[in-house]
Amino acid sequence: MKPRPRSDAPVEVRDLTRRFGDFTAVDAVTFSVAAGEIFGFLGPNGAGKTTTIKMLTGLLPPTSGEGRVHGFDITRERPAIKRHIGYMSQKFSLYGDLTVDENIRLFAGLYGVTGDRFEKRRAWILEMASLEGAADRAADQLPLGWKQRLALGCATVHEPPILFLDEPTSGVDPVARRAFWDLIDDMAGHGTTVFVSTHYMEEAEYCHRLALMNRGRLIALDTPGALRDRVVEPILEVKTDHAPRAVQLLESTPGVVEAAMFGRALHVTVEDERTGADTISAALAVGGLATESIRPVAPSLEDVFVSLVRAEGGAPVDG
Repeated sequence: MKPRPRSDAPVEVRDLTRRFGDFTAVDAVTFSVAAGEIFGFLGPNGAGKTTTIKMLTGLLPPTSGEGRVHGFDITRERPAIKRHIGYMSQKFSLYGDLTVDENIRLFAGLYGVTGDRFEKRRAWILEMASLEGAADRAADQLPLGWKQRLALGCATVHEPPILFLDEPTSGVDPVARRAFWDLIDDMAGHGTTVFVSTHYMEEAEYCHRLALMNRGRLIALDTPGALRDRVVEPILEVKTDHAPRAVQLLESTPGVVEAAMFGRALHVTVEDERTGADTISAALAVGGLATESIRPVAPSLEDVFVSLVRAEGGAPVDG
């Protein structure tokens, strides 16, 4: 069956909704993803990210709304979608008791990759994952970063035009995450459309556009730079001798909109930059904390995320 796209967008949805009984997990979401784009999907736990991805990958039918992936309807043509995409979940979807080579052969067989094409793809996966000398090792015996790259290779053994990654670097160290994103960037540079969910703000910077979800709704969609420009309240970086205690003190301080940990420092959103520093210093002094430094900073994506979620009523209580 040939794909029948309605537009040039590899992924497009309109009013996509999924309910579980009385609970609406995804609420009338609309967006499209361009070819070769790295499209980031952000949101707190329970925001609807994974449910949306499951609908787009043919694992879960929508309750209402419409969508197409590679031209196929996500309601009526779910088996066809699965043949034309790669999918990697946060659990990596590998078979731990199989060897590296056996995992590659299994996924290649599922996607009909045989003969010379299989040999070329197998060699590419082993090189990409730095596993040339470990093909006979059981997948469960691999370090997490290697296991992650192997899972990516298995998900793309058939060279799909669209790749879905659901929090693929969860629990992986920063060096391995950076190497993984180098691979994603290279794939997008060669035309693969990448749809990726993440809760790491530094990873969001690598995306061409970001969609922010909260309580099942799409609350923002733009480039990282444009999203940062949406934060108009001043932000001060505060360094003190006890940051967690400082957050508690500042949360109830008049003139302070938001206080959150940012590394070893705090990012404090204030109503007025001119009086904000004095307000913060006074509140910390009353609480017995010394202020090491206060300076204005540009908003980070984490600041944007916190600000937008707060404006939408906060994250789900059980998330």
